Order: sequence, then C-alpha cells, then structure tokens
Amino acid sequence: MNIKRYQVDAFADAIFTGNPAVVCPLEKWLPDAVMQNIAMENNLSETAFYVSEKEGWRIRWFTPAAEVDLCGHATLASAFVMFHHQGFPGNAISFQSRSGLLTVTKEGDALTLDFPADVLHPLEPTPLLKCFDEKVLEIQKGKTDYLFVFDSEESVRSCQPNFARIALIGGRGAIITARGRQVDFVSRFFGPQAGVDEDPVTGSAHTTLTTYWSAKLGKSEFRAEQVSKRGGKLVCKLDGNRVKISGTAKLFSVGTIFLDEPVS
Repeated sequence: MNIKRYQVDAFADAIFTGNPAVVCPLEKWLPDAVMQNIAMENNLSETAFYVSEKEGWRIRWFTPAAEVDLCGHATLASAFVMFHHQGFPGNAISFQSRSGLLTVTKEGDALTLDFPADVLHPLEPTPLLKCFDEKVLEIQKGKTDYLFVFDSEESVRSCQPNFARIALIGGRGAIITARGRQVDFVSRFFGPQAGVDEDPVTGSAHTTLTTYWSAKLGKSEFRAEQVSKRGGKLVCKLDGNRVKISGTAKLFSVGTIFLDEPVS
C-alpha cells in the first residue's frame, strides 16, 4: 500500500521557517498503530491524516508519541495541500475532529483557522516555578496547556526550559509568553510530555494566547510571533468563543510512503 506524503512548512513565508508538518491524504483510515508509527517515522512535531466520510472531511493528528486533540499548524498544512495540490474547489474547508468542527478559509495566499477559544483558570505559581529560571508573573491553565507569563520578550527568547520538570506537570505542554517589542505578544511552546520538546510554531496554543492577551490588553486582534529557532508569525483574532488564526504555508516536499504489507 502506497500513501502520498506532503511535507509543508506552516506559518511560514519561506521554506526552512515556520513549523513543518507531514500531511497524508487517505481513502480510508489506517489502524491507529500504523498512523502512530508513520508519525514516529516522520519524526516531526505533527503528522496529519484526513479522510472523506459521509458527514464530511475528518482530520486526525499524531506526534511521534501520541494522538492529540487539536493541532493548528498541521490543520493549516492539510488545508494548504487540499487547496493547492488536491484540487479542492472553493475557499473554505471544514474538518470534523476530536475538538469539534474546524474551518479553514483561503484568501489569496493567507489561510485562516477557525478554532474554539480556550478557557483559562489562574493558578498559584509556587509549585510550577521550577520549570523555568526566569521571572514568572502569572500562571494560568487552559484545557490542555499551562500558560506562563514572563516579564519581557528577551526572557522568552533566552529561556532555557527544564524539560524534565515540564514533563511532570501534566497536560499537553507549557506555553511561555510576554509582550512583544514589534508585535503584540511573543511566545514559545514546550511539550516533552507529548514527545515534542519545543514546537516551532503552535497554532493551537494561540487559542490560549489570544484569550489571555485579549483580556489583558482589552482588544481582540493581534499580531503574534512564536520566537523559536525557526520562528513564525501569526495574525490572531478573538471572535466570541472562537479564535481566528491566520498565516501562510510553503510546500517543502512530496513523496510516497511504502507499507510492506496490506493494511485492512
């Protein structure tokens, strides 16, 4: 059995930037163990699979270690493949997922994710401060991630996280953020408990970040930058209980996965 494999740099203006994801269009679902092994073999933060079902398209995402409930950059990459390489008509794609209905719209080169906004709860900082040496102003907990608010962009950029301690806090991972110098806010994302020490650009984390910074700054639209080594820029908007996250993508490669034995 042969499976088409697209590697796309999401939230990127050029290849070698943004967040790389593998996208695998399928005619029918493979066994979970096979999809997990493909993701492990790809060894990127996310591999996305999608299938056309009776009720529409369904998407699933796997890190090298586990299936996850929501992934922004691999959804953006999947829509990019469907629009530009699979002949999908129109300017809007809707996916069923473990996080409900997700829509991606296209306007020129820009793709916009429509994701559910996160709900945050403040936490006492003391038990979690050992994850970072930097000064932490606030800690909040969303549906899956912890949010650590730092005092400056410089401290976010220079942070050397303690991955072993982050892996013990539970949830999917840890977001660090601060006000930006040239954008509204900057961030980084660490998910050792999901098999990804640092994710280059995390679309789903911006459902948490947009919710937080909207309450903090009293506005709904933001320019954001994830300041990982690869880096990526996003435009975010809080729209009721949804977050719109926009960016561009670039195709890096197209290939074929060869499965040695038939998969039923």
